[in-house]
Amino acid sequence: MSDPVRSRVVVHGRVQGVFFRDSARREAGARGVAGWIANRPDGAVEAVFEGDADAVRALVSWCREGPGSADVESVEESSEDPEGLTGFDVR
Repeated sequence: MSDPVRSRVVVHGRVQGVFFRDSARREAGARGVAGWIANRPDGAVEAVFEGDADAVRALVSWCREGPGSADVESVEESSEDPEGLTGFDVR
């Protein structure tokens, strides 16, 4: 396994109330990605994904579509230094 990477994403659009966070939690678990996801007051969803580079990239890519009931308008992504997170939290 390669060195872990960490990405922070902010997903804009109709992404609250459509099971985006729980779907992302399941996707992260399937890929072995740690981190967290939370609704923001501005209607966006923010998440941190940490793990294998390919798995994190796949999860960020998934966020560009989200679950079927979501309507993703844009995704902001930034890289951060990994913190050694374990597990995945829905906040």
